[in-house]
Amino acid sequence: MDSIKIAIVGVGNCACSLLQGIAYYRGKDEQNAIGLMHRDLGGYLPSDIEVAAAFDIDARKVGRDVSEAIFSPPNCTTVFCPDVPKTGVAVRMGRILDGFPEHMRGYPEEHRFVPADAAEASREDVVRALKDSGAEMLLNYLPVGSEEAARFYAGCALEAGIGFINNMPVFIASDPAWAEKFRKRGLPVIGDDVKAQLGATITHRVLADLFQRRGVKLDRTYQLNTGGNTDFLNMLNRSRLASKKESKTEAVQSILDVRLDDDGIHIGPSDYVCWHKDDKV
Repeated sequence: MDSIKIAIVGVGNCACSLLQGIAYYRGKDEQNAIGLMHRDLGGYLPSDIEVAAAFDIDARKVGRDVSEAIFSPPNCTTVFCPDVPKTGVAVRMGRILDGFPEHMRGYPEEHRFVPADAAEASREDVVRALKDSGAEMLLNYLPVGSEEAARFYAGCALEAGIGFINNMPVFIASDPAWAEKFRKRGLPVIGDDVKAQLGATITHRVLADLFQRRGVKLDRTYQLNTGGNTDFLNMLNRSRLASKKESKTEAVQSILDVRLDDDGIHIGPSDYVCWHKDDKV
């Protein structure tokens, strides 16, 4: 079968993990593909995913091969596959819009985004690049709170005639108006937001479900997340958190037979504590 060609917007820690995973699992059989929920999906394997285009706004990533950009600052995720093969795809300058929170300027450059001096891409530039690349899906890994930027790229995917996977909490796939736009074009749209494979929210959901199955009445619950990457640094600006808090809260509420009152549930980021490169996370 042909490969699945993807385009990525936001070459951060999540994109780094994805591309490392594609390289790491290449050639591994079912028995040795530890860490994957589903190695084979309709005959497709991780190695069948091919990066065709990528967009970012950071000076240390724009212009570099994607295989190099994923290891550039401020990315700090665990490196488990350092030898990611060259893709031949250079990261293009994207559109900033609300993707760079101003409060980050007060932090060291190695821990924050550094906007490139290159001219920002126009809508026409992005659409043309997507079409020329042959990408079939656009994966959105923009920072939390990038409402305007997320909708900009969703619109570009529509115009380019490709699917959209929204991995961050801006309501696009769950917005009836946006969903209808993709339906009319016969294009898939998936999202919104993505849970870590074994993170706090999925653990919270499982515990809430376990309480119900064991006959324990849940009166109140809260989840406070502390992290040390640019995602948590970005979320120090609480004004960017409305959709993130709603997404995570609904993920837990949806598992309950009886929804909790708004005052009885709180889920959201708590603080940013810098991770160093030699930390194991």
